[in-house]
Amino acid sequence: MRFEQLNARQTDALKEISNIGMGHAATALSQLLGETMMLKVPRVTVTEFSAVPELIGGAEKPVVGVVLRILGDACGSLLLIFPCDSASRLLSGLLGPGGGEGEFSEMDISTLKEVGNIVASAYLSALGQMLNLSLIPSVPAMACDMAGAVIDQVLVELGGSTDVALMLETQFHGGGRNRDAVTGHCFVLPDPESLRVILQAMEELS
Repeated sequence: MRFEQLNARQTDALKEISNIGMGHAATALSQLLGETMMLKVPRVTVTEFSAVPELIGGAEKPVVGVVLRILGDACGSLLLIFPCDSASRLLSGLLGPGGGEGEFSEMDISTLKEVGNIVASAYLSALGQMLNLSLIPSVPAMACDMAGAVIDQVLVELGGSTDVALMLETQFHGGGRNRDAVTGHCFVLPDPESLRVILQAMEELS
């Protein structure tokens, strides 16, 4: 099934299950930080690969990307993107003073990967329970580079014979006194061959 064949009802259903999944992920991240994380209602878009970096501030924006493969009954990728300054604030909140300062240390990298693992696990667990599918996150990988380079590393694996991706995009930011302390994007990119599996599982819910 091609991504462009999605109708409005299917797009709305994908948006709703992603909203629930990211709600669980935001709760897990909030518990980790001890600070409420606020979500923007997710959007579902079919986007050309070349346009993705513009969604996060431009191809030359320095970012940290944590990527995991989604394995099991349906496959895909989950990409967590933080601007570098936001990643540093996240590390400072988790590791205390000195966390995330200067070049990322091995501890910083390990912590960011664990954040990605926690977010992905909460998201996939919620979706798996709703859709009655086994969805398992892989071991996370991390890249710190310009947004264009980070996105390219992920999307080249999904390209194959197509130049578009189906993205479930959610924005989040820290709440409370430090409203803008941590901001980021989460992109869920189902593999083309897994879209039918996900849609069929959603149909069985209705």
